[in-house]
Amino acid sequence: MEKFFSQSQEYLPFLLQGVSYTILVMMCAFALATGLGLILAFMRVSGIVPLAWVARTVIVVVRGIPGLVTLYYIYFVFPDFGVALTAVQAAIIGLGIAYSPYMAEVFRAGIEAIDRGQTEAALSIGMHWGLVMRRVVLPQAVRVALPPYGSTMVMLLKDSSLASTITVAELSLQGKLLASSTFENTTVFTLVALIYLAMSLPLTAFNAWLERKLRRS
Repeated sequence: MEKFFSQSQEYLPFLLQGVSYTILVMMCAFALATGLGLILAFMRVSGIVPLAWVARTVIVVVRGIPGLVTLYYIYFVFPDFGVALTAVQAAIIGLGIAYSPYMAEVFRAGIEAIDRGQTEAALSIGMHWGLVMRRVVLPQAVRVALPPYGSTMVMLLKDSSLASTITVAELSLQGKLLASSTFENTTVFTLVALIYLAMSLPLTAFNAWLERKLRRS
């Protein structure tokens, strides 16, 4: 244990260099996944058959492709079509696309959990569809969607480690480099796991706090 603590003081500064990239990739990919997920969810519940069919097809196809393959395709294949992206940009776009179907299903489940009678009543008094969504459906759907939405954020934080496969110098890649140079696998990867845990716990706590606040309101 004494050896672990002494090595931790030496290795932590190097590992923490990758945390900024981990947070950057996670936050930007999460924002992209949220935006794409909302668009797909609205298409699914719009009642317009072609839009619903397109959204359903996109969700099935993207969800059936591993996120790692999506990253490889964007980073290694897109340049063949004249679209060259940096590793960080490819990681953000790839993870955002890979997680958008899950976000779409979270939002769709929240929207469809609201009693249809409320929507029909709002439409009957002259509200258009967008106004019904903004004032009647979404405020209630947020309460339903929030727990899985927060869980998806934590999952994306952990899956940001996939960015290391396309040379993004985030936490897990820093850990691999450090372990390969020091051969102290136990210490290095224990620290990596603890750092991921330290980043995940505040997100989980914030999500729980927000759930309680919304429940009271």
